[in-house]
Amino acid sequence: MLTIKFDRLNLKPGDLFLDAGTGFGRHAFEAARRGAQVVALDYAAQEVTSTRATFAAMYEAGELKAETFTGVVRGDATRLPFNDSTFDCIVTSEVLEHIHDDRSAIDEFVRVLRPGGTLAATVPSWFPEKINWALSDEYHAPFVEGGHVRIYRGSELRAKISRAGLTVGATHKAHGLHSPYWWLRCLVGPQREDHKAVAIYKKFLEWDIISAPMIT
Repeated sequence: MLTIKFDRLNLKPGDLFLDAGTGFGRHAFEAARRGAQVVALDYAAQEVTSTRATFAAMYEAGELKAETFTGVVRGDATRLPFNDSTFDCIVTSEVLEHIHDDRSAIDEFVRVLRPGGTLAATVPSWFPEKINWALSDEYHAPFVEGGHVRIYRGSELRAKISRAGLTVGATHKAHGLHSPYWWLRCLVGPQREDHKAVAIYKKFLEWDIISAPMIT
């Protein structure tokens, strides 16, 4: 499930690409498939380990070339372990809503982005997120460690990116079918992935992602 429209990134083979808050690596893998030199960063040790293993498996299977995989590192988005003006493109997907000091994180993205580079950032939409917060305290901070700490309006995110010195280009909304999935998760308990209704809806989402029917 990609939340970034890669065709809008102007990503070229050989570009240095940072997936900041990579999670389990979906955007990092896509960038590598397109020939970018990829660095994936996450704060969670488990996800760093998983992403490293997946990159290794993709290389062994011949899906990736060695030069597209630069590294997977554990790090803090508010204190990135990279030099100034390092990356041609930075993606941070569904990350900023977890970070208390989001301005510092955005400033760090700008610092390590090369002049003329591209930053693509996504956050949950305001209305679906309000419902999630209302349905379950287990979904957000301070009730759960690592949960969402704020609900963004689009204007707030654009203002923070502009304040950091970048020009805001295209915006879009996506994945409307995922909102009911999270409403359902919040109703039964965000940790209850084994719930029958959650499992059924997840299979539907997987079918939709793979099949991409015109109706959805």
